[in-house]
Amino acid sequence: MLSEDRELQNDLELSSRSKSPKSFPRPLPLPTPPVSFPLYIPCARLPGGEARLTSSAHMGDISSSNGNGSGLLGDGRRKSCWYEEEIEQNLRWCFALNSILHTGSSQYQDIALLDTKPFGKALVLDGKLQSAEMDEFIYHESLVHPALLHHQNPKHIFIMGGGEGSTAREILRHRTVERVVMCDIDQEVVDFCKSHLLANKEAFFDPRLHVVINDARAELEKRKDKFDVIVGDLADPIEGGPCYKLYTKSFYEETLKPRLNQGGIFVTQAGPAGVFSHTEVFSCIYNTLRHVFRYVVPYSAHIPSYADTWGWVMASDSPFTLDAEKLDSRIRQRIEGENRYVDGKTFASASILSKAVRKSLAKETQLYTEGTAKFIYGHGNCTNIAST
Repeated sequence: MLSEDRELQNDLELSSRSKSPKSFPRPLPLPTPPVSFPLYIPCARLPGGEARLTSSAHMGDISSSNGNGSGLLGDGRRKSCWYEEEIEQNLRWCFALNSILHTGSSQYQDIALLDTKPFGKALVLDGKLQSAEMDEFIYHESLVHPALLHHQNPKHIFIMGGGEGSTAREILRHRTVERVVMCDIDQEVVDFCKSHLLANKEAFFDPRLHVVINDARAELEKRKDKFDVIVGDLADPIEGGPCYKLYTKSFYEETLKPRLNQGGIFVTQAGPAGVFSHTEVFSCIYNTLRHVFRYVVPYSAHIPSYADTWGWVMASDSPFTLDAEKLDSRIRQRIEGENRYVDGKTFASASILSKAVRKSLAKETQLYTEGTAKFIYGHGNCTNIAST
């Protein structure tokens, strides 16, 4: 075992190397020989404590099998490196890693790309899992296709956030789409995802996609053009984060809605939507949009890598009238390739929330404002722990 002084020195050396906003350190595979070492990669300070990717010598050794689960402790239990995310104060979700591929920091947030055993590559921003390659299609198809299919003829689309490129990828599958503006505040995240998330490379080189690095509010305020659909693929509202002001009533009312064409549709991711977790932000975002648009549809789907049901809200001043058969007809007419998740029946089911959530949404009175903002709980870390 390393001495405490040597442990602290290594900790500080790794920490300082990871803080550069201009570059990402080389991949960090799990070490091959059995060795304990402190690995600290700083993430944002969040309400529940400091989110961190850390491998602690006090919680077990990394196996000689490079963390593939075949290494054993003395009592026969397997050992591995794990990613752990605190979902609420007394609840944590974790899964095993093959390696930490890249880490780094931008001006706005901390970035990590993990190679996970159950979900493949996973993007983590500010200690919160954003998407994993095994199930990101559920999130992105649910975010994009219902809104574009309900629109009569979606040609011009604006994406708030979406730096990883998956939302643009799904939008560009629609044959009607002529122009997509993807506005993300973080150049480092866009460049990082463009380089490392191979599934989205084609989208970044589609001539219909125009990437703008700017704050979404500032970009929408200065633009004169309007859009058929605006998609909110923003990071979760985290206290001190760059995005929570883009969930407020004033932003929706004064900035976003005026940038929609007649019959335009707005859709946003709206956080956890489980029986217990929906009160974090989902119900408040839904109620806020009810005070801005005439027609509002909340819907949800289970995302395995999130360990929860996730919610979206679609809003417009024009009614949503398509049934499952008409949605399927538009899918066949408009979308290149086959969806893996969304079809007419799936959306019909997704928009029927459980009795508990429906009753809660009907009773929700809080509006999302800068003074009454609600935030997602939790943070993540990567810990070298022993599993049974």
